[in-house]
Amino acid sequence: MRFEFKPSFDRSLKSYRGREKEEIKESALQAIEILSHDRALHEGVGLKRLKGDFWEVRKGLKARILFKWQGDLVEFVLAGDHNDIRRYLHKI
Repeated sequence: MRFEFKPSFDRSLKSYRGREKEEIKESALQAIEILSHDRALHEGVGLKRLKGDFWEVRKGLKARILFKWQGDLVEFVLAGDHNDIRRYLHKI
C-alpha cells in the first residue's frame, strides 16, 4: 500500500498550533499503521467512509483527517473540523 500527503493536507495543518497539530500528525500515522497492516482501530480514532473513495479519521471531537483511498493508494487530502470536511466534499 502506498501513502501520499497532498499539498492541501500540509496547508491545512498550518491553521493548527502546538499539541493539536501533533495529535493530527499522530492520527495520520495511526491511520497508516491501521490501513497498511490491517490492525484494529486505536481507542479514540474513528474511521468512516464518507463519499465514494473518501474516508475520514477522527481524533477526538474536533480534529478530522480526510483521505482518498483508491486501490493501493491512500492520499491524505485535508485536516480540519466537521465543517471543513463538509465544505471540501461539497465542492467535488
